Amino acid sequence: MALGTVVSRATGLIRQVLQAAALGTGLLASTYNTANTVPTSLYTLLIGGALNAVLVPQLVRARATQPDEGRAYEQRLVTLVLCVLGVGTALAVWAAPQIVSLYMRDTPDSHEAFELTVVFARFLLPQIFFYGLFSILGQVLNAREQFGAMMWTPVLNNVVLIGMFGAYLGLMTIPERVEDITTTQVQLLGIGTTAGIALQALALIPFVRAAGFRFHPRFDWRGTGLGKSVHAAKWTLLFVLANQVALIVITNYANAADQELPQAGAGYSAYTYAQTIWMLPQSIVTVSLVTALLPRMSKAAAEGRIPDLRADLSQALRLTGVVIVPVGFLFLILGPQISTLLFAHGAADAATAQPLGHMLQAFGLGLIPFSAQYLLLRGFYAFEDTRTPFFMAAWIAVVNIALATACHLLLPTRWAVTGMAAAYTLSYAAGLALTSWLLRKKLGGRIDADGTLRRTYAKLMLAATVAGALGWAAAQACAGVPVAGIWGTALALTAGTVAMGLGYLGTARLLKISELRSLSGLR
Repeated sequence: MALGTVVSRATGLIRQVLQAAALGTGLLASTYNTANTVPTSLYTLLIGGALNAVLVPQLVRARATQPDEGRAYEQRLVTLVLCVLGVGTALAVWAAPQIVSLYMRDTPDSHEAFELTVVFARFLLPQIFFYGLFSILGQVLNAREQFGAMMWTPVLNNVVLIGMFGAYLGLMTIPERVEDITTTQVQLLGIGTTAGIALQALALIPFVRAAGFRFHPRFDWRGTGLGKSVHAAKWTLLFVLANQVALIVITNYANAADQELPQAGAGYSAYTYAQTIWMLPQSIVTVSLVTALLPRMSKAAAEGRIPDLRADLSQALRLTGVVIVPVGFLFLILGPQISTLLFAHGAADAATAQPLGHMLQAFGLGLIPFSAQYLLLRGFYAFEDTRTPFFMAAWIAVVNIALATACHLLLPTRWAVTGMAAAYTLSYAAGLALTSWLLRKKLGGRIDADGTLRRTYAKLMLAATVAGALGWAAAQACAGVPVAGIWGTALALTAGTVAMGLGYLGTARLLKISELRSLSGLR
């Protein structure tokens, strides 16, 4: 699973680098990125959150308790999901201007950017249906404890987009402003992006067939147990809604920065690229581990085996921390070098890549509470408790919006969105504190009463701090080496990363962090 995710994220990184080279990191890029955010957000709001958090436990329970091993339940569920997605996608395409207006202001000075975003959105909104198809088929596989296909098929999407941006760069003149982009370029970007998601979704069909699933539409939903799923999903819908409100506010503020400084690379696209890089280790390590553990945790909760559930959560937190903690420090120490090496190409340069690097630094250590929060919420979902996670999401959203608003109003435009990245970090730290307290009440005590988890994280933080100091010193030492351009950045980043890696492994060994060996041998 992790290997499939690594390949998917690696090809995704190549795609993103090509995207930045083609569109830059300023206002033009933000029209495409904003439009591409909309279908993801609407899919998540429509049904995505419920699929990921609620319906896997329901599918596992149906397979374990129903005489037909849950086949009829699966048919009804897939039928319901596809109907909701079809209607929702059609309505979204029809209401594209109104939806885009939530994410970007339409003013006389920015009208062309707004109109271009609407055009992109009409091409990209059909992705809603294919995101949903991919997720529901993936959950059918997950309920059968077959995880690999869902991790590998996104590679197909990335290959399509790599080809698309490669063609854009190789065959067309790269525009610098919103006014310069052509109809052909818009069509290539719009159709190519949606085609990639469609291929990703359709590629799962052979795998679900091989797993024994055959789709036959069933509309006899009443009295079949779906009502319980829908009732549980209402809190997940509110959870997603809270996150989406925060996303809309941040996107609006970040797009406003782009509109004020269209060529600076200090707005929404830079924020999006930085956040995507920042979330790579979360996607590779935490999500892969949770995808495997959630069915097991759900079964433990259903059978009342609370000690086993605690053990799974503790193990997941410790194992992910081995990777998440040092990588958070890596982003904090070497964010500008990472952004320059990856994004100072084509339509972007070293100057416009610097704000992105500062945002990556601001996100940095937030990776630790973000990952832990993601894991702890799965403890509630294992109990089919979706109400508590909603209040956690609302709390995080309120803190994030309040801090982001202060950044938008008080900081210079150049630094406002960097401040919002720091606000995101602080909001998840606040969320983790409250989530830990509530989960402890749910479990009737601490996740690990013997203090193993706390001791492990103390050691990890110490090892990462020592490694960060060594990495910073190595990068600074290389900064004075007379190597021109991007090669100087590559040298500093390589030296800093190697120093951090060796320092972390050496310190971890001295501190006897056993989870480092456990992670390498995990099956």
